[in-house]
Amino acid sequence: MSNIALFASGNGTNADNIIRYFQKNIDIKVNLVLSNKAEAYVLERIKPYTIDSFVFNSNELRNTNIVLDKLREYKIDFIVLAGFLLMIPENILNAFPNKIINIHPALLPKFGGKGMHGMHVHHSVIEAKETESGISIHYVNAKYDEGNIIFQAKCSILPNDTPEILANKIHQLEQQHFPKIIEQVVAKLK
Repeated sequence: MSNIALFASGNGTNADNIIRYFQKNIDIKVNLVLSNKAEAYVLERIKPYTIDSFVFNSNELRNTNIVLDKLREYKIDFIVLAGFLLMIPENILNAFPNKIINIHPALLPKFGGKGMHGMHVHHSVIEAKETESGISIHYVNAKYDEGNIIFQAKCSILPNDTPEILANKIHQLEQQHFPKIIEQVVAKLK
């Protein structure tokens, strides 16, 4: 059994989708949801599931072992960032080498880096007059959105698409692909 921890800071639609996907899986289980925001809707969204949550602040993440100790307490094997915006510190990166992945709402290496999240990305893609966008699932390292890419899926951008229309297309790709790619990556670890 591989235990997954989800890090999330926001609404939690990806976290919810991942939890539902693995509910009946006998090899992979979502064991813990962590957030740096006590008011994040993800914490409300996961209440129907029997999954514990843990809230911490950015100082606790960066300057202590509180988060790492919680991951060890829950015997976490793999970490998924599902809408988590803080940099993962070195102590956690070292404890989980090539065992932390993230999803980004654009085709990296374009439109990545600090501050490039959510609607900021979609506005930038539309303003750049790109003809396609998509999702990038990648390993997490010590720099924003620069870890090795595991998987990408694309969608076309039509001339009249708004950032909101693009966001909906990207969300559909996330829902369709993210849990399956997590399953494939975790399966390779065994």
